[in-house]
Amino acid sequence: MRCWDVVVRGLEAEGVRHLFGLPGHPAALYDSLYDSSIEPVLVRMETSGVFMAMAYARIIRRPGVCFGSPGPGVANLVPGVLEAWSGCFPLVVLGSSASMEKVGMGAFQEAPQLEMLKPITKWAYRLPSPDRAAWALRRAFHIAVNGKPGPVYLDIPFNVGVSEADMVSYIPAGRPIRVRADAERVREAAELLLRAERPVIVAGGGAYWSAASSELLELAELLGIPILTTPCGRGVIPESHPLAVGLVGLYRTRIGRRVYEEADLILCLGSRNEEFQTAGWRYYPEGAKLIQVDIDPSEIGRNWIPDVGVVADVKLFLRDLIEAVRQRVKRLSLEEMPRVKRLLEAKRVYEAEVEAECLDSSTPLKTKRIVHEVNKVFGEGTILVNENGSQDLWSYYYPYYKVLDFNGCVAPAEQTCMGFGVAGAIGAKLAAPERKVLCTTGDGAFQMYMKELPTAVQYNAPVTWIVLNNFSLGWIKLHERVMGERYIAVDFEAQPDFAAVAEACGCWGLRVERAEDIRPALGEALRQNLSGVPAVLDFIVDPWDFPEGFKEFHSDIWPDFTP
Repeated sequence: MRCWDVVVRGLEAEGVRHLFGLPGHPAALYDSLYDSSIEPVLVRMETSGVFMAMAYARIIRRPGVCFGSPGPGVANLVPGVLEAWSGCFPLVVLGSSASMEKVGMGAFQEAPQLEMLKPITKWAYRLPSPDRAAWALRRAFHIAVNGKPGPVYLDIPFNVGVSEADMVSYIPAGRPIRVRADAERVREAAELLLRAERPVIVAGGGAYWSAASSELLELAELLGIPILTTPCGRGVIPESHPLAVGLVGLYRTRIGRRVYEEADLILCLGSRNEEFQTAGWRYYPEGAKLIQVDIDPSEIGRNWIPDVGVVADVKLFLRDLIEAVRQRVKRLSLEEMPRVKRLLEAKRVYEAEVEAECLDSSTPLKTKRIVHEVNKVFGEGTILVNENGSQDLWSYYYPYYKVLDFNGCVAPAEQTCMGFGVAGAIGAKLAAPERKVLCTTGDGAFQMYMKELPTAVQYNAPVTWIVLNNFSLGWIKLHERVMGERYIAVDFEAQPDFAAVAEACGCWGLRVERAEDIRPALGEALRQNLSGVPAVLDFIVDPWDFPEGFKEFHSDIWPDFTP
């Protein structure tokens, strides 16, 4: 066996079904994949492979695997690995590198790969010899999922990878080890929670990765607590649930804002409370207590100092917290709880307002109407994969779009690397072929990664891309508008016909400019997907229509705005 054969056998033992990348010399990994059960997904550019592996990992809750060839191949992985590191996505990143005996001599594609990846991975390791391959791979899978999840990088020099290795029996890394909370901290949290009159839950990515959905709903329904999520926590509960009130920070809408600002206690589950999630740390309910739960001790008090800080897996913490409060509260239905009754009525009124607002039939099209119609047409059983631009941001705003399923959303992290959603949607579809997958994207991000449309066709990943086309980099153009309309390098004065590009790549494509055509176009895209064909819808949208939460966040641009 060669060293790469050992690696492939280890990947099979870990249950890996897909590997995303672009090969270099076939002796580095790909020849060893030839007779394996793993399907290599040939991306058109290496960064796409990381984005696909991230979305794939998010849906299956196990590490995604991607590969880069020496030099520029591995360098192209860096933006995606940076996003994974920022968002705590578990990845095993494999890289081939120049042979060790030639290092320092100007070998072909020699590059400081380990040094590039070390700052943005949980662990970066160069394999010194083939006999360490099984150990290193198992270590990589273990580190990727334990504690705070994240990417790891395994660098295999060419000469090591093709060297003979002893036959070994590979022992898989196994399930993540869960960390239970200190009992005294649970007791303190329970006391604070029971004394609170208007608690609110903020569920972050840590709640999602710990698969804490059932415990989260049990606690919320027991005590009648509204639930907000961060983008990375979105999908931990269906947003059709009576206690769901949308997202936090930049992404909040009127109903979530009201619940959050009135809170006297925040139960923060697996969130670092970063800039966009807190509007630059400006959004905090006056006088509210804080319970912060995180699996990583270094995250406790990173931004806001908690009254009770708990180091634990969110799922196990919630189980213990439920036990601590269950016998001390009277069990009522949600309809019997006065606070919840008021919340449900407020939601009913607000959703009716949004429904009326989304009937706007003016041109250019309003993005809010498009995402609202998407939600209705695609319905349950759908995974939304987000970009993060001035118009596709509307899909973050509940109830304009509601994530209707558990595990129904894949969002970028705080880096918001453009193209994450465009490429990532393919990884999500390969992870869950039985589910519908759609991506909302601006025209800027789509142009970066529409090169992956043939990848979707080649690997039978029928996704719908909703391109919200304002012919510009909308968020940047907004700032330039405020700076005296000094527009520079933001307008796409030459832009491809996205529908024609889609058709040329083997997808179905259509440009939509009239409101009455929105729903028929979405219905046809869904029909195309169900018949196995990816779809691209190019909607020509109003570049200056922004959500209330966006205006509230940008108080420097809209200083007089009041939601």
